[in-house]
Amino acid sequence: MRKIIVVEFLTLDGVMQAPGDPDEDRSGGFDRGGWQRDYFDDTIGAAILGALAETGGFVLGRKTYEIFAAHWPKQPAEDPLAGTFNDLPKWVASASLREPLGWRNSSLIQGDVAAGVAKIRAGDGKDIQVIGSGELVQTLIGHDLVDEYRLMIHPIVMGTGKRLFRDEGTAARLRLVESTPTSTGVIIARYEPSR
Repeated sequence: MRKIIVVEFLTLDGVMQAPGDPDEDRSGGFDRGGWQRDYFDDTIGAAILGALAETGGFVLGRKTYEIFAAHWPKQPAEDPLAGTFNDLPKWVASASLREPLGWRNSSLIQGDVAAGVAKIRAGDGKDIQVIGSGELVQTLIGHDLVDEYRLMIHPIVMGTGKRLFRDEGTAARLRLVESTPTSTGVIIARYEPSR
């Protein structure tokens, strides 16, 4: 069985919304996007590349899929991130998208999302990452389908925005597996649910 690994850039108060670009996700009037970029360093880069080398594919929500599909296919083939994102399988949770999807190696999760992800998880091969995809992650948390959280916790408080762990969520205990500080004050932490 493969693990489902949720990978997120987070603020200290748990906000995951629009880390990469001011216009990435303005839903709910969020105008503080792009907060992650000033904190990138070699340690974060190595952690991302290392995690991608161990990945067998991605499960993405529609919004994250559309952001990635608009960006990664346009990047140079020698870019190690682009190669990974473009080549590996991508399963997309969406009620509005239809096949065929425009980005190669992409397919829709048909019907019940939790059942579809459980089927992917039950397969053989390398672990699967879920990046961003806030609403999808809430579904996975609610169905106990997250096997690991890889969180890059940034030393900034947003005060507003979509959070990874929401007020209406269920209580859960997590076990710290590993933590690494970066030169910019980010904590890269791996947690597993205590089941």
